[in-house]
Amino acid sequence: MTTFLRYSRANLFKAIQPLTQINQRAFHRSPTIYSLCPLESEPSTSSNPPLSFPCIDKLKSRTLELDSGPEPSYDKVVTGYETFEHNEPFLLDHGGILPRFTIAYETWGELNAKRDNAILIHTGLSASSHAKSHSKNTKPGWWEDFIGPGSPIDTNKFFVICTNVIGGCYGSTGPSSIDPADNERYATRFPILTVFDMIRAQFLLLDNLGIDRLHASVGSSMGGMQSIAAASLYPDRVKRLVSISACSRSHPYSIALRHTQRQVLMSDPNWNKGFYYKSVPPHVGMKLAREIATISYRSGPEWEQRFGRKRAHEDQSPALCPDFLIETYLDHQGERFCLQYDPNSLLYISKAMDMFDMSESSVNGLLDQRLRNTPKLEELKKRRSGRGLSENNSSDDQDNAEACRTISGNTSALEMRKKNLDVANSSANTDRKESAKSKQPLTSLTSSDPATQDLINGMRNLTMPTLVLGVQSDILFPVWQQKEIAECLRAAGNKRVTYYELDAMFGHDTFLIDRVSVGGAVKGHLELLDE
Repeated sequence: MTTFLRYSRANLFKAIQPLTQINQRAFHRSPTIYSLCPLESEPSTSSNPPLSFPCIDKLKSRTLELDSGPEPSYDKVVTGYETFEHNEPFLLDHGGILPRFTIAYETWGELNAKRDNAILIHTGLSASSHAKSHSKNTKPGWWEDFIGPGSPIDTNKFFVICTNVIGGCYGSTGPSSIDPADNERYATRFPILTVFDMIRAQFLLLDNLGIDRLHASVGSSMGGMQSIAAASLYPDRVKRLVSISACSRSHPYSIALRHTQRQVLMSDPNWNKGFYYKSVPPHVGMKLAREIATISYRSGPEWEQRFGRKRAHEDQSPALCPDFLIETYLDHQGERFCLQYDPNSLLYISKAMDMFDMSESSVNGLLDQRLRNTPKLEELKKRRSGRGLSENNSSDDQDNAEACRTISGNTSALEMRKKNLDVANSSANTDRKESAKSKQPLTSLTSSDPATQDLINGMRNLTMPTLVLGVQSDILFPVWQQKEIAECLRAAGNKRVTYYELDAMFGHDTFLIDRVSVGGAVKGHLELLDE
């Protein structure tokens, strides 16, 4: 110990100097690969040889390839979409501002003369606008069997629209997009967004397409959250509502699952607090996050039927790398996804799902935030007017970044929602005794619970015909959450709520697989005769 304390700083520097000869650029970009340990182990006297880890070697090899290869281009994964450019500042619920944004969208069918046969399909977390194949992109879409002539969503009757949400990476503005203020990627300078923000952006697209009212708002998973949000923000513009395997407020279990995914992803050294676009992407963290997510997408009974306890190589010794068939499946799913979707988009959109809450207190809290930011827009408009700047002057993007709200007419969407909710509450108070006689009793909720009543009040203006569909084997969005949607709507006075519960083994992914049951329910609801 005495000798060590007397060791001079000069000698210590000489001792560690060889370590500094490692390629600094590669060490910075690929910290998971380089180690200060000897490259070759010394002779060992262990009773057994060390295990091999081909799965780890494969990850290291992939990192080295990415270190020297081109940067992944997420917006090239999906092609053939159209884009809508909104060139005015856009306020997000939590105070962030997009100077402008782009939405990628695809359409099928024809808009009729009355322009009232449009159906808006809302996507799940990682889905793109490519829900169905078409001439510009012949690859099967993620809802390929549900959309088309004679299909559950019949393009002989309806004009179908599907968008990539803002915050995504398949053509819409998200963290991987260029910030016009400095021409650099947003990365984690992208503002926190909500499901309501996604909806307001989509309705600006509808305005641009000349569609005033939707025949239906349809969505599954996060898309089901969006469909509810759309009907809440724009009750006069949504004729029918379909919410599949979704919820009216995220519950702790699903929040915990998504939190774990984000933590695994952000723990990848290559994530670099979101600034990885000119370097190696956090593909290892992304892969592991996807594996965690995949576990929640299916069900135990399906795993048992498909894989059981079978191993990939029964004749070989067990390994710590993927060994059981279920492990190899998860490994494959993670590997396939890790470079197909922007990690930052996963972080932002999954957080938006966590924050989704239709309770009156939550929605009104967001409204109050937006109203407090209104003066910033007015100040910007005065400053721009005084300098004689044009509205679309691209050199003025830094000023645009100070704007906090896009105005449509004289009233914002959330202000309209509050007015509609006030009217609905007034009407409900007028005939409360009469309506109480016709309400179906709650089966899994207690209306006297303050939190439940808060949720009921928040959904009081959703009075359109509504289809709510759940799956018994879904562990990500348990079926009681779909019951909660239906029962809160009924308790709020909506007498046109249809609830279906499917006994399918495919878990949360049932909405992607079961064309007969899911498709039949959706088709029946969309083609209901008007009252």
